[in-house]
Amino acid sequence: MFANLALEFVRVTEVGAIAAAAWIGKGDGKAADQAAVDAMRTYFNTIDFRGEIVIGEGAKDEAAELYIGEQLGSGKGPLFEIAVDPLECTDSVAHGRTNAISVIATGPEGSLYRAADSYMEKIAVGPHAKGAIDIDASPTDNVRKVAKALGKEASELTVAILDRDRHNDLVAEVRAAGARVRLFTDGDVAMAIATCTPSSVDMLLGVGGSAEAVITAAAMRCLGGELICRWKPKDEKHVARLHKAGVTDFSQVFRAVDLAKGDNVSFTATGVMTGPLAIGVKVGAKHTETHSIVMTSNPRTVRKIKTRHLED
Repeated sequence: MFANLALEFVRVTEVGAIAAAAWIGKGDGKAADQAAVDAMRTYFNTIDFRGEIVIGEGAKDEAAELYIGEQLGSGKGPLFEIAVDPLECTDSVAHGRTNAISVIATGPEGSLYRAADSYMEKIAVGPHAKGAIDIDASPTDNVRKVAKALGKEASELTVAILDRDRHNDLVAEVRAAGARVRLFTDGDVAMAIATCTPSSVDMLLGVGGSAEAVITAAAMRCLGGELICRWKPKDEKHVARLHKAGVTDFSQVFRAVDLAKGDNVSFTATGVMTGPLAIGVKVGAKHTETHSIVMTSNPRTVRKIKTRHLED
C-alpha cells in the first residue's frame, strides 16, 4: 500500500508543477503558489487514503497554503502525514529563474515532525560526511571536518548558502576557511539533497524554512545523508507562533531521523524550473512534459519519472 501511494503522490506534485509553470516569468509568485495549491488539493482529494498536513509553507511567506491540520483524501485507511511545499521558490517562478519544485514528504502517523512554520539553522551533507558535522561547531571547523571526510582539501569543498543578507558573515567565514561558496537565490531543499548526489555541492549551511527542513529530512532518510538543524525564529512574531505550537526550547538540536521518523518515509518532487534536483516543466504543441523524483526509505529506492501529459 505504501509503495503504491508513493507513486500516486507523483501525480499530486505533477499537477502542482504544471499549474505553477503557467505563471513562469509573469511576476506574480503568489498566483503561482495559489495555482499549485489548488491543483494539489484537488488531486489529493481523489486519492483513496487518509492524509493530514502536519507542516506546510504558507504562514511564513503569507502565501497560499495547504494548512496545518487540513484533512485530505477519501478518509479511508490508516493516517498518512504530509509535509508540503506546493511551490518551493515562488520568486524563481515569478522572475523566470532556475530551481523551482513542487514537493511533498509523507509517512505513516507519527513519522513527521509537527510544528509551526518558521525558520531553522541548518547543516546538510551526503552519506560520506554524515558523522563529520556539528551544528555547535564553527563553519570553519565544519569545512575542515567535511573536507577530511570526503578526502578533499578545504579549497576543493563547495558549500551552498542561501543568498541573503543574514548570511553575509557566514559566507565570509566559509571563504576564509578556504572553501568555495555557491550562492543560490531560493530552494534549499534541492541544494541540501544535492549533497547526496554526484554534484558540485558538498555541504549546505545557513538559515531556511522549517517546512523545508522536514521535507529535506525525509529525503535524507531515503538517501543516507544527514541534516542537522535547530530553531532560529527571525522575530517576535515567529517566537509567538512557535510558542503557540508548543515549541519553547529553541536550543534543541534535530537530526533527519528526528524530523522524519520510522521506516516508511517518502519524498516526491516535480520540477517547475530546472534545478539540481529535476528538469522543469516543458510545454509542447499538444503535450506537457514533467520530470519527477520519487524516493522511499523502505525499500531505499530512487525513481526518476519522465511523463508526457497529452492533450485530449
